[in-house]
Amino acid sequence: MTLIEHAPILLIAIPLLAAFLTPIVGRVNSLLRNFEMIIALISIEFLAILLSYDVIRNGIRTYTLGAEIPGLTSPAGFPVRIILEVDAMNAFISLIASSITLIVAIYCLNFMKEQRILDKFYTLLLLLLTGMLGLTLTGDFFNLFVFLEILSVSSAALIAFYVQRGEALESAFKYMVISSVGALMVLFAIGLLYGQYDLLNMAAIADSIQGSFLDKVALTLLISAFLLKAGSVPVHMWKPDAYGEAPAPVSVLLLTSALVSLYVLFRIFTIFAINPVLLGWILAILGILSIFLGVSMALIQNNLQRLIAYSGIAEIGYIILGVGSGLVEFPSPTGFGFTAISGGLFHILNDTLDLGLLFLIAGAIFYLTGKRDLSIGGLAHSQPTLAVFFLIGMGAVSGLPPFNGFASKLMIYESVYYLNPLLAIIGILGSILMLAIFVKVFSAIFLGIPYDKELRKIPGSMLAVMGILALSIIFIGLFPNLVLESIITPATKALINPKNYIEAIL
Repeated sequence: MTLIEHAPILLIAIPLLAAFLTPIVGRVNSLLRNFEMIIALISIEFLAILLSYDVIRNGIRTYTLGAEIPGLTSPAGFPVRIILEVDAMNAFISLIASSITLIVAIYCLNFMKEQRILDKFYTLLLLLLTGMLGLTLTGDFFNLFVFLEILSVSSAALIAFYVQRGEALESAFKYMVISSVGALMVLFAIGLLYGQYDLLNMAAIADSIQGSFLDKVALTLLISAFLLKAGSVPVHMWKPDAYGEAPAPVSVLLLTSALVSLYVLFRIFTIFAINPVLLGWILAILGILSIFLGVSMALIQNNLQRLIAYSGIAEIGYIILGVGSGLVEFPSPTGFGFTAISGGLFHILNDTLDLGLLFLIAGAIFYLTGKRDLSIGGLAHSQPTLAVFFLIGMGAVSGLPPFNGFASKLMIYESVYYLNPLLAIIGILGSILMLAIFVKVFSAIFLGIPYDKELRKIPGSMLAVMGILALSIIFIGLFPNLVLESIITPATKALINPKNYIEAIL
């Protein structure tokens, strides 16, 4: 057996094992604990890269737990075991999740250094990664529910990590209530599908689905639950509180988990394909509403992390606007439909980098000053590097060239224009307002007379992590075709060809 054969299960098993080892190792030595965690995350990153390269080059890979041969999925003519299924689409998402978690972990080595409960923090971080990778790679609905719960519980605990702040506990409680509602919807939907087809495997159900009333109810519940986890309008209410009160690096992980939820949503849309044109229009309209509400609410915020959170709602809107517009052409999106879906998936990557950088900058500002509001002023005099990073993040999230956000947003604008010019115009106006908002933020925090209070020194590891994100933003902005051809186009083709996903199991 080769390493690549077991890579799907190792991607889930390694962070789960490391999560339980971390507090034990931490009791021995804190440096050894940090080393163990980073080695585990580097191993996961290596496996994610290896698996992505393999599925892009050789096609879908399946892994059947408990089978003598990992690729044996249907010994009785239908799937009877827990199955992981990896194609170019979920390999792309798993690579994003593992990369961002590694970056956040390195950032936290000094950001969280003074906290006395780091063992718990790193355990929760690894459990959150387990939940994200499990959601991404699983091929059956019941384990989808299990990993959703792992993700929700670990996320709620991380939101409440600053236990001395009552607002953090309140936000964590809200998130847990909302997550419980979403989990119940998922569980009820699973029950409806299992009651009809005696199956839990997603590909097998997709092959058997008849489009009955109960099927439509189940899919509506699933779509609602994952829109809720993604934080799209009209179920976005938890997002500003959670992102605003969590530690800044945790907000980056919450953002990534929201994008993982979008992947699950898109997979459900494509493999079940019940009324795809109607669903595509619904997504496109929700995308426009998310852009409008996110930008409008960001205008009036005084808390930096809450402002970025509302910007995140708008950026989620661009993703679902692109993918929704492409689904209108389903089941054979060509031309503008293919470009729209590619732009939406490309924006998942760019959104993670752009908003991730802005959240980490917000964390660095909090580390320096102990403040989260915009009434700081003059930081550029003593922190020019941080100011440059902010300008890069600001340009990227606003869709300015030569940054990465320009490439994906341009694809979305051009393709959505063919569907309805008004949608493209609203999207462009949203980006213009986004730029105005962040110009105001830059002026409030970095310009003016020098900051007159004592500042701490930003550790080199935090600056290095922000530098990696900033360089990635510029590189993708300068060479978007390289990323499109190597990663995004294979992911788009995998998503819009659900027949291959289904036949790999059956």
